[in-house]
Amino acid sequence: MKKWVFAVLSLTLIAVLAACGTKSTTSDTNNANENTGGSPREVELKVGASPVPHAEILEAIKPQLEKEGVRLQVVQFNDYVQPNVQLFDKQLDANFYQHVPYLDVMNKERKMDLVSVGAVHLEPFGIYSQKYKKLDELPDGATVAIPNDATNGGRALLLLEKQGLIKLKDASNIEATVKDITENKKNLKFKELEAAMLPRQLPEVDIALINTNYALEAKLNPTKDALALEDKDSPYANVLVARPDNKDSEAIQKLLKALQSPETKKFIEDKYQGAIIPAF
Repeated sequence: MKKWVFAVLSLTLIAVLAACGTKSTTSDTNNANENTGGSPREVELKVGASPVPHAEILEAIKPQLEKEGVRLQVVQFNDYVQPNVQLFDKQLDANFYQHVPYLDVMNKERKMDLVSVGAVHLEPFGIYSQKYKKLDELPDGATVAIPNDATNGGRALLLLEKQGLIKLKDASNIEATVKDITENKKNLKFKELEAAMLPRQLPEVDIALINTNYALEAKLNPTKDALALEDKDSPYANVLVARPDNKDSEAIQKLLKALQSPETKKFIEDKYQGAIIPAF
């Protein structure tokens, strides 16, 4: 009799514990559903950028993107090669620092297939000097520093030609080199250097042709300090770049929309005062 009673009590206890366990599990599941139900899943985008102005613009749109469920991680670079290499290798989701002519050359040289998603702003290329106030003051044999990469070097030469300082074999060739100079009346001497080095070399040369992002980093004001700037119709708008496999993703498209928003346009105009021009 005692054994029978003990068996019944044991079975009852097991049933009660099982019921409690089931109730607890159901409650946990319901709580999990309540925590995730209805809220968008946050996506992280890792974007490579030059410090100025690209990273500054990206930092400005972070709050806007967070509302859209996109968390932006900005990775800064001081060179023009690694942001494309790391994007192609899928260490980055996108980059924002270059124009299409440069992207085309990089794709060709490194056998990549990166694509432009959309244009954001134009950085007018400028001619700078710490020795002269006007280009017509340049002496015979003046030293001119230009970028050593194909597209920015060609861009520099095209600006020099437009200012009447040289003549090129083909004035439409964005990949022109010093070998394509057909007329050089002032006997200008050219130094080809990495684009990022040009502001630091400015005291050592007569003039330097500098990308606006590097000029701004060096506290140069393109609208005040440049002896000459590209026209506003320049084809060198800076673009958001991605890979073919993710360019149409929802997160990348949200990033582009934020970069081309009225808020971003106002931010660019207010902060850079004409040194950077919206291209949308």
